[in-house]
This record gives sequence, structure tokens and C-alpha cells, in this order.
Amino acid sequence: MLREYLVSEAMHALGIPTTRALAAVATGETVYREAPLPGAVLTRVAASHIRVGTFQYFAARGDLVALRALLRHAIDRHHPDADDAAAFLAGVVRRQARLVAAWMGVGFVHGVMNTDNTSISGETIDYGPCAFIDRFHPMRVFSSIDHMGRYAYGAQPQIAAWNLAQLATCLVPLTDADREAAIERLTEVMHGFAPAFAEAYLATFRAKLGLAASEPEDARLVEDLLARMAAGGADFTLTFRALSALDRAPGPADAALRAAFAEPAVLDEWLALWRARLDREGRDDAARKAAMRQANPAFIPRNHRVEEAIGAALEGDLGPFERLLAVLSRPFDDQPEAADLARPPAPHEEVTRTFCGT
Repeated sequence: MLREYLVSEAMHALGIPTTRALAAVATGETVYREAPLPGAVLTRVAASHIRVGTFQYFAARGDLVALRALLRHAIDRHHPDADDAAAFLAGVVRRQARLVAAWMGVGFVHGVMNTDNTSISGETIDYGPCAFIDRFHPMRVFSSIDHMGRYAYGAQPQIAAWNLAQLATCLVPLTDADREAAIERLTEVMHGFAPAFAEAYLATFRAKLGLAASEPEDARLVEDLLARMAAGGADFTLTFRALSALDRAPGPADAALRAAFAEPAVLDEWLALWRARLDREGRDDAARKAAMRQANPAFIPRNHRVEEAIGAALEGDLGPFERLLAVLSRPFDDQPEAADLARPPAPHEEVTRTFCGT
């Protein structure tokens, strides 16, 4: 419960749609997971708790009366501009595309993206074995039960699309009396996910790179940097934060960015291309760097710090939890007094497996 409290509040501060934590209350009972642990109940606050799985519940039972009532309620609450099931699906597709792109922009791995954890409102819900990437790799996995990489960082768009396809299946009988016509219409809506995600993803990473305009080669520039980060074992958050301090001309600030890579020379070619791209925009360096700092957080809930705070709480000390929560409420601010919470883990501190304790 403390993990969800910390991470959901951090996501809110990062500007990413999310459920929030109102309270975590100890129950006094022992919960048996990997080891006996003290139990607690979390109170979540959300726009609603309607998920794709909610639709599946009624669809699986063939209860069209309840399914139709649920659709009307979901439209009224979350997508009032939608005039039918297909338009409703289109709204959910757009929100999920933007949400997953935002996750990827901060290196977040949800860890258990099943249909019951896919909200109709487009909020992040259910922080179980979630984690933020330290050393970047597109197929980074943390969940202890994800042995095949189904929910890896780079697999999240595909899983989101699969989940939305399950929602589309539920909506078939509510779309058109002609089943084939309904499937054709909903399939067309589903084809909108890939371009919606690509647009949101590129907008997210353009902001992280300080690019205000659009050029055809921007996607390649983004993917080239990520490939070099993966090859160089670079820390995701520190790389982009360090990039936010660089001028259009090489200077002393380059050292901090280069230090994030095992072989700094791997960055040279990319930096030249990026700086040439900035030159073409001609944007003021100070304004561009300020904007980048608002797209590239200095602080995220690093896995080892979250575990450290939970461990201390188990011993009755909520101090580390409260301190981490306070720092994460201002993720884009330089907080020199909390520099230890921004540092990546030492090899012996690295958390490579997370567990769902909910």
C-alpha cells in the first residue's frame, strides 16, 4: 500500500493521469505473501473505477441490459461527446494512447497491464509490481511473474492495443444489429490507436529533447538516442535531465551527460545531430532549457528508495517515506538537499524484481 501511495502521488506530480492515494490504513492483520507482512487498506481516489474488465464482466455473461447501462454511464461520466459505442471506443483509444506515451516519457513500467487495470477514464490504475527504469533498456521487465516480457517497457503500446481490442469486442452487440458491420466499424476505430500513440509518443519525446517544431527525422533522432542509451547502460532519468542543461554549443555541462554512458564517445555523433536540429529551430537556449526541465524530472520514485522507505516503515519509522513523498511532490525542481534521492542505485542496491502485494 505504501508503494502505491508513493508512486501514484509521484505520477500526479509528474502530470500523468492517475488514481491518487487518499489514505493507507493499517489493519493490524498479518498478510502472507513472500513473507508475513503487516496488512493495510488503501483508499484510492479516481475519476471512476470503470475498467475494460468491467465491460468484460457483463459481456461474458451475455447481460446486454447491464452492458448497455454501463456504456451509457461511462459515456455520461467520461466521454459526453460520444454519441454511440464506436465514438466511445475512439475516446478511450485516444486517452490510453496518450497515457502510455506519458508513461514511456518517464521510464515507467506498469508491470501488470491486464484489462482490469485499463481504466476507461485514461488514468493509471493499480500500482502493483510497477517500477521506474534506472539503466535503460527497451525490454526492461520488473514484475516477478512476467517471465516472457509481456509487460516490458517497450511492449506497453502493444499490450494497450490488445486490451482496447477486448473492449471493442464487448461493444460489438451495442454498435450495430449487423454483427459484421459492427466489427468493421470498431476495427476501423482500433486502427486509430497506432497513429494516436505515435503522435503522443513523439510529442512527449520532442518536449524531452527541447524541440518545439516538427521535422520528419525527429522520430529517428529519438530512437537513435534511446538505442545509444541502451547500449551504453545510461540511466533514463539522469540522461534526459543532464541533456536539459546543455547549450547549443558544446560546453562544461556536457560532462555530466557523457558520464552517464559507459562509453561516452557513443554519444558524440548523436549530440552533433541534436545540436544541428536545435540550430535549425534557433530557439533561445535559456527558454529551451527551462522548458526541458519541465519535461525531464530530476526525481522519480527510484525502486531502491521506495523499498528503503517501505523497509523503514516496517520497522516503525515513517521518516524516509515522508521525506521521499515530499521530494517526489516537486519532481521537476532542483532540490540539492535531496541529491541522494536522485542518484541511481549502486550495483548492490539495484532492484530488478518487483512483487504485487495488493
